[in-house]
Amino acid sequence: MIYLVTGGERSGKSSYAQNLALELSQNPMYVATARKWDGDFQKRIDRHQNERKENWINVEEEKNLSQIDFKGKVAVVDCVTLWLTNFFVDTKNDVELSLDLAKAEIEKLSLIEDSTIIIITNEIGMGVHAETHIGRKFVELQGWVNQFIAKKAEKVTFMVSGLPMQVK
Repeated sequence: MIYLVTGGERSGKSSYAQNLALELSQNPMYVATARKWDGDFQKRIDRHQNERKENWINVEEEKNLSQIDFKGKVAVVDCVTLWLTNFFVDTKNDVELSLDLAKAEIEKLSLIEDSTIIIITNEIGMGVHAETHIGRKFVELQGWVNQFIAKKAEKVTFMVSGLPMQVK
């Protein structure tokens, strides 16, 4: 089963997703997709890891989510935006190739049985208009991938000001 939790920045997505995972499992998995870009980002990662209790299974995977053993597990994948950034950078900003790679991974995840995968994403297209051409290309990529995941998901929750709104 795939749950999609979406919303704007600081809308409460991660807290909602983590609480949902803890309701469904005593030992949920947390899949971090962030690439360690610099020391400041490493500090952010460390802070997030320290916020989770010892009962969480922590996994780091920048792109190949389908290689993780999700069978029989409840997992939070945080987050699509950082995950897509890894594809986008590695393909030298090729939107089509990034989209194809991301869709292939999500397709594989949707076929996994006996698992609950809670995917967190951002609605970056609802915010400030991107200043650069590359930024606008990424916003489009994010929107297309969000739509694809939402179609595959059994449940979709939109977070607004810390409040969950059930969309699907």
